[in-house]
Amino acid sequence: MTHPELESWPPSERKYRRSAVSAVVGAGDTTWERVAHDVLRWRVKTASGFAVNSTGPVSRGDRVDVTAQLLGTTIIEPVEVVSVVEQPNRVGFAYRTLPGHPVSGEEAFVVHRLGDEIHLTVRSLTRAAPQQPWRVLYPLLRIAQHVVRKRYLRALR
Repeated sequence: MTHPELESWPPSERKYRRSAVSAVVGAGDTTWERVAHDVLRWRVKTASGFAVNSTGPVSRGDRVDVTAQLLGTTIIEPVEVVSVVEQPNRVGFAYRTLPGHPVSGEEAFVVHRLGDEIHLTVRSLTRAAPQQPWRVLYPLLRIAQHVVRKRYLRALR
């Protein structure tokens, strides 16, 4: 749904809240090599305050638990990697949420080159999870998503 392999993101289902944010994370070949490596090893998540129970590179079909700490509470976010892209100027992946995740949807993290500049783009499609307590907390989770997206954009600098 988030199509990390595509430069231009086509329209998506209206039942999801759509977000796409981007930031320059650096320039040059050395930075490209570092961020292309890091994005495929969950660095966007781990450098943003999450823990991930995976030590290797992402691979399509991987099922991973992402863990967040919030106000002394541990929140486990189960996800499955649904797409991995490794092109000369575009590297990243997308995961979908699994039952038990606080929201329902998909998120993609892509680093790509525009000339000498290297950009990180985060795409997400989310809606309320079907289970409680997350369903009733969805308005607060949307605020949290906004804060976390800002962290993502700084994670690979």
